[in-house]
Amino acid sequence: MSGQGMVFDYAPFLVEAGKIKEFARALQLRNPIYFDAEAAKSAGYPGIPAPPTFTTVIDFWNDHNFYQLFSNFLKLNPNNVLHGEQAYDYHKVIMAGDIISAQVTVKDQFHKKGKNFFLLETVYRNQQHETMAVGRATIIEMTEVIA
Repeated sequence: MSGQGMVFDYAPFLVEAGKIKEFARALQLRNPIYFDAEAAKSAGYPGIPAPPTFTTVIDFWNDHNFYQLFSNFLKLNPNNVLHGEQAYDYHKVIMAGDIISAQVTVKDQFHKKGKNFFLLETVYRNQQHETMAVGRATIIEMTEVIA
């Protein structure tokens, strides 16, 4: 297996206030900063902030999305993939109106006990090229059929 150091670019993603509201509703968040610009400004934000795990929306609703990362880039069948671990380092708050570009790097790849492991790092940057967040994920490909 090779692939360590490979890089996948998500398409630039416009963070829309409506998508933030939809995501906040899905998470059952009740804080008005995610729904109302005036409430967000009263709380010290310049506009509507995205909840911390909003980067997941960028991954899955992107023109170059997480499934393309699996199937086209890593050549994996999404039906054989498990999400093993996820962690984030947050640098700045993503805001409605930001255009986020993200780049995934395969940091390590190895085989263990009939499974292929991929350690991925995704860096999310805004339109000023500022790092907003860094995500680290372990993706596991099941290579053996379990009866």
